[in-house]
Amino acid sequence: MNPDISKKFYSNTDDTGRFTITSLRTGKTYAIEPMGKNKTDWGSIDPATGKLMNKKGHDKYRGAIDAEDSLITEENGFVNISILDIGVSPFHAVEVLDAKYPDKL
Repeated sequence: MNPDISKKFYSNTDDTGRFTITSLRTGKTYAIEPMGKNKTDWGSIDPATGKLMNKKGHDKYRGAIDAEDSLITEENGFVNISILDIGVSPFHAVEVLDAKYPDKL
């Protein structure tokens, strides 16, 4: 990952949800970007009004990005890009991909 992309990738990670996994077996590093819609509203129902009251900071961190905001692109030097289906663990996907490579020496 080039330094400019790395700086963007690792900034504001609470909001973007971006992280990397480095395999101890192969030494390969996998970049992960959760993609998703905004969180649904949550909070408490005000018994007087019957309306939802959101807690302070309820929308502070999203933990995901929109697909068009992805930094994981071929233009940014990434290869073997995969988009996982909803509900598929990125950790399991990395395990499956990493199993295709030989152990580092």
